[in-house]
Amino acid sequence: MEYGTRVGRGFTLWFTGLSGAGKTTIAEIVEKELRQRFGKVEVLDGDIVRTNLSKGLGFSREDRDTNVLRIGFVADLLTRNGVAVIVSAISPFKEVRDQVRRNIGEDFVEIFVDAPLEVCAERDVKGLYKKAFSGEIPQFTGVSDPYEPPVAPELHIKTDEETAQESARRVVSYLEEYGYLEPVEALNRA
Repeated sequence: MEYGTRVGRGFTLWFTGLSGAGKTTIAEIVEKELRQRFGKVEVLDGDIVRTNLSKGLGFSREDRDTNVLRIGFVADLLTRNGVAVIVSAISPFKEVRDQVRRNIGEDFVEIFVDAPLEVCAERDVKGLYKKAFSGEIPQFTGVSDPYEPPVAPELHIKTDEETAQESARRVVSYLEEYGYLEPVEALNRA
């Protein structure tokens, strides 16, 4: 695709990974950059969506899938209407993420935010991992429930090897490279 043919076109950045991997932290940095450079930006954070759009859903496989499909449906609507959508959700199952990818199409960018389980547990300010390890929280992704990592994400970010700022820069560089954003150098020449 020729450079710049996607500038101004909507897209979905789908951050997936374990709790504590850094999805929300990186997404917040990317959001600030996109608000300055793209304008129309919406954030669909898994925790916030669960409280509002998916209230009443539990953590069974079916409920998790329903939650992810709801997020995907909203992301698709926004993307088709020229919005930059940032999704930050564990979304543990590959099959459902792939279904969302098919629905959104070529404007879906999967970002695997990867950190070892021990690192995620160390970062856990809510104490969820401690409760999951002791059995207080059943069906906790990565501990007592599976997480299926993406096989071929557009970006694979290892947050135990780089800072959140470096990770966010890689996401923005990807958007520049694939024509969703004009490179900063081009903006400075204008």
